[in-house]
Formats: sequence, structure tokens, C-alpha cells
Amino acid sequence: MDSSNGGANGCGNKDNQISLRRERPSYKRLSPKQVDILEKFMKECPHPDESQRLQLAAEVGIEPKQIKFWFQNKRTQMKNQHEKEDNNALRIENDNIRNENREIRELLKNILCPFCGGPLCREDEHEQYIQTMLLENDVLKAKYESVYNFLSSYLGNQMSQPELHALLSATLGSSSYAPALGNSANQAIDQVPIQNQNFPSQFVSGDMLLPEVSTILSTDMHKALMIKVATAAMDELVKLLHINEPVWINSSTWDGKFIISLEDYEKLFPITTHFKGPNIRVESSKGITVVNMSGLNLIDMFLNSDKWVNCFPTIVTKAKTLHVVDNGLSESRSGALKMMYGKMHTTSPLVPAREFCFLRHCQQIALDKWVIMDVSFDPFGGNNPISHCWRHPSGCMIQEMNTACSMITWVEHVEVDDKIQTHPLFNDLVCSSVAFGAERWLQELKRMCERLALYYIEMIPSHDIRGVINSFEGRKSIMNLSHRMVKIFCENLIISDKLEFPQLSSERNGGIKVSCRKSIEPGQPNGIIVTAISSLWLPLPYQQVYNFFTDDTKRFQWDVLSYGSMIHKIAQISTRNQPENSISIIQPFVPTENMVILQENFTDSTGSYFIYAPLDVASSNVAIKGEDSTLIPILPSGFVICGDGKPNATFGASSSRYAERSGSLLTIAFQTLVCSLPGIVNLDMGSVSKVNAVLTSTIEKIKIALNCTSVE
Repeated sequence: MDSSNGGANGCGNKDNQISLRRERPSYKRLSPKQVDILEKFMKECPHPDESQRLQLAAEVGIEPKQIKFWFQNKRTQMKNQHEKEDNNALRIENDNIRNENREIRELLKNILCPFCGGPLCREDEHEQYIQTMLLENDVLKAKYESVYNFLSSYLGNQMSQPELHALLSATLGSSSYAPALGNSANQAIDQVPIQNQNFPSQFVSGDMLLPEVSTILSTDMHKALMIKVATAAMDELVKLLHINEPVWINSSTWDGKFIISLEDYEKLFPITTHFKGPNIRVESSKGITVVNMSGLNLIDMFLNSDKWVNCFPTIVTKAKTLHVVDNGLSESRSGALKMMYGKMHTTSPLVPAREFCFLRHCQQIALDKWVIMDVSFDPFGGNNPISHCWRHPSGCMIQEMNTACSMITWVEHVEVDDKIQTHPLFNDLVCSSVAFGAERWLQELKRMCERLALYYIEMIPSHDIRGVINSFEGRKSIMNLSHRMVKIFCENLIISDKLEFPQLSSERNGGIKVSCRKSIEPGQPNGIIVTAISSLWLPLPYQQVYNFFTDDTKRFQWDVLSYGSMIHKIAQISTRNQPENSISIIQPFVPTENMVILQENFTDSTGSYFIYAPLDVASSNVAIKGEDSTLIPILPSGFVICGDGKPNATFGASSSRYAERSGSLLTIAFQTLVCSLPGIVNLDMGSVSKVNAVLTSTIEKIKIALNCTSVE
């Protein structure tokens, strides 16, 4: 009975299932065409109402309920897909943040102090380090006093207290531990005119070595050390001058310049790293040119610090011969070895100046061939740079030719610790070895050699304007005055103790920097001089910008000295074989003004200079007559234009910044005498505001004239 009932129940269940299947509507699989119609409608209306579903059902040929379920399923599918994409994106971002956090933690473990190069101390260790340093300071002070008292008992009659203090500073280190030497001694030391605080005070007094330090360097031990360093460096430089690949490779990034392959360089030469930290950079470059000067004259120029500064006014600001180890042979100067100091600058105060204490060595390697070698040197036998740069063996080879000309091959190799970060505006220019590279040295040497050759030509070239300068002596006097003007302008491109106007700064604008100085030097106006400098980027080739400034018909658009009117050129002297390099005397069409403008402009492949200064007619007549122009006060202003140094985009650089349009960097420098001496010696901030206003106005006028008003 149970089995019969179970069989009956089983049959009933099967009948119920069959009836349910018959009652449930059967939905057809949609064709691709039907799906396409529904997806198009989905994009316009993801939530159709009843009437829209009926209309779609009729159009597609399926039941309205199937339309409803399709849209519900589609919305759920899209939601799941979006959530999946969001989850994947968040997972990737989370992984990146986790990796970045891990890298930062690793960097923090190895971070170095930017000043001493040692590890940073934790906050809980800071107080302990201070106490330790105070104890060490007391110990060193006691040691200093003990040595000082001991030497005083023996040398008190032979050396003055300041001299004894300087000797201890040079041998024991910093003078911050020195005991009181009396008011007169302290005053004498405080008044030592150190021109650059980065240059070690124990080396120099003013511009010369202290006698005690000079005595130390004159010992046989230090002389042997300098000769050893110079000989090894000379051997390395001679090899670098003569070999090409694989040590010198053609850089595809920086317009085909030759740079050192560090991997191949280290195989040939022992390399010593002089800096520690993340900002270390090696700059290297090589170039060749021909100049119209004999080899011996060039050698004499390189071995004389004053002539060297005069020959490179746009690069070398200061230079001194600190110690002579060997003067070399009398005729060829071969074997000459000197310890020198040099300060180099570039086109803008936004690029820190570079200082070197270095050995300069001259060696004649053939009958008509010499090599001038420079290498950084610590006078006390270590490897401690006086600034953020170290000069590896660098210099030039001079090969005399039959035409009284010389072929110059130049090598630059410098290690830089960019602690003082170069402004982004000039970063590409500096990193590409254009700012301090071999090409810049060669172009400046070539320009000055051509200028010097024209200096001695008695006949005025036919393309010069035959104006007020009719004598050979007058021409030389004007050229001397103009050269001094260029030197003063370039020296003041380095600004110290500056006041800044950050409200004018932007990504492409370096802002305005203002420097104030008290001038009592002969050849410059006596008084308080304000120098205002600004650098900016322009989306134009630098040669086009230079042509704008040299166009006399457009000068009134930017020059306040023209008073908005045209000017006329009353005299011109060529300084190179190209007419665009010249010295001019300009007269504004303002009859009430007793003033002329002295101007010198020149250009080459590394950049252009446009420098000018107002002169009263009486002073200009002194120079025109051929009289001495050394004491004529002159205060130059001007412009420096160069390329922005961006890599050539055609070489496949992947970074987006390389795809930017290349342009030029314009540096504008104005100098103004705000008060004469004797008189007010305190700076009036109103005067700074006026200089700022003039410079800002000039920048805007230049942008308008060049159609670059959109540049920030």
C-alpha cells in the first residue's frame, strides 16, 4: 500500500513540474541585432518606463518582461564591472603607495646631512649631540689656549699676536676656539677683507696668501705633493685630448655634444669621488676651434691671472695667482706650475658661481704644441673643495699653425655637488654642459682674439661708420672703455646679500633680485649702487631676440634712455669679422640731454650679450680724443640671451618636458646710482622700488614688442 501511494505521489509531482514548465513563459535568446538595438537604447536611457519597454518589445520582437529583465541584468553587469575596475585601480594605487612608503623608509635610513655629509641624528639624540659638541668645544678651546700660551712664550718677540693667531688658524683649524687676543688684535683680524666667505679664511688675507701659509706651501714636502698631483693630472689630460671613442661619446640627448663615458673613463683612470649625497653630477665636454693668436701669446695669457680674467670677461669674475711653484723655461714656459684661485660665473644669478683653488700646469709636448692643465687642489693635502665643485684634469691643447693662428682643443671635466639647487629655468642649460662647458670657453677665447687683432688695426674697416672717431688712439681708448664696461656688467651678474621680490616669481620667471653696494672704486660712480636683475623664458630663438635688441629702429620700444624717440648711431667700431659684433656710440634725439650711450654687443653659438651705459658728452670726448679712459666712471646695464638648453626632441626623448617648445633665456640687469658720496649712506627702500618698477616695466615692454605677453 505504501509503495502504491508513493508511486501515485511520484506521478503527481511529475505532473506538477510539467504543468509549471508549461505555465512559465519561454524566453528566446536574443540575436546580435536585437542586442545592438537594446544597447543603443541603454546608452540613452538606462531605466526605461513601461511605455518605452512596450515600444522596445514591439521593435525587437520579444516579450516586455524579457525587456525588463534584460535591462535589470545589464545594469547589474555594468555595476559589477565598474566596481571591479575601481577595485583594481585602488589596488594598484595602494601598491604604489606601499612601495613608495617602503622606498622613503629605506632612504630615511641612509639620508645624509647636506652640510657635513654624515647621517642625520634623531630628535631624541639631538640634545645628546649638542652636549657632546659643547664638551668637545671646551676641550679644543683648552688645547688652543695651551698651544697659544706655549708659542707666545717662544715666538712673542718674533711674531705679532694677529700673525700668531693666523698661524694657529692655519694649523689647528677654525679660529672659533681662539681666546681673546685683545681688542686691537681682534679688530685687525675682523678687518681682513675676505671677498668670498666660501674661500677658506686661513688661506688668504684679501686677495693674497697669508705669509705663514705661503711658507707652508714653500716646503719641500708640499712642493713635491703639488708636482706629483700636477704630473699625474697632466698625463690624464693629454690622454683625454688625444683619444676619442670609447671614452668620448657623442651625446644624442644634448645636440650631438661630446661627453665622457664614465664606464670607459673609469677603466683608464683612477677616479676619486669628492662629494657625498644625492645631488652629485659630473659635467664633461670637449671642443675644438682655431683662433688668430700665436701659441706663446696664448701661453702667456693663461699663466698671467690678470690677462686670463681680461680674456674671459663673460666667464671668469676673479682670478689670483696664490703661489708659484715653477715659472718654467724662459722661452717656452714649459714646466710652469702655479697654484691659482678662480671664480667663474654664467649668464644669470640664478646659477650659483663656481670657485676653484687649482693647480695650473704648462707643458710643451711637441715643437709647436703645448698643453695647459687645471686640476683642483687642497693646499693642505686633502680633497676638500672650497665650494660645491671639484675640477678634474681639464684644460686645452694649443697647436701653433703656420698662419700665426692656433688650433685649440678644450676639455672640461667637473664634479658638482648641487646642494644649492640650480633654478629650474637654467637646469637644462647647466646639465647640458653649455653654461660652463668647453664650447663656451672656446667661443669666448675666439671672440677676444678677434677683438684684440682688430684693436691694433690702424685703418678703420670700410663697414664702420666714419663718424666722430677719426684717430687710431681714440679708437683704442673707446675699445678699452667698452671692455671695462663689459667686465663690470658681468662681475655684477653675481648677486650677494640680495633682496628678492618673490611676488614676481613663476615657473618660467626667476623673479627680480636686487643687490646694493657701496662703490668707491676708480672707474665707477662713487656712492650707493643698486643692481636689479631678472631672468625669464621666451618662446623664441635667442638669435631672434638678439636681433630685436640690435635693431636701432625698435630701441624706443624698450629703452628708457631713448625717451620714447628714435636714436641715431654716431660712431661704430667692429670687434669681430661679423658686423653684428660691434661697439657703438649712440645719441638719443633729445636735444636737452647732454648724454650719449656707449654700447657693445656680440653673439656666438652659446649666447649673446647686449651691454650699454650712459656717458656725459665731456667724458665721451676724453675717450674719443685718445686720452686715458681708465678713470671715466661708467655704470653698465644690459641683456644676456642664450638658448634654454633643452634636449633636441628629434632624438626620441620620452619625457614630456622635452616635448615643450624650445626657446631662449633672457637676463636683464639694470644698475642705478641712488646716492652719491659723500652723502646719504643708508639705502632708501623707495629707490629699490623705483628700480624694481623700471625693470618690471621694461620686461613688459619687451614682451609686448616680441608678442610674448602670454609668458608668465
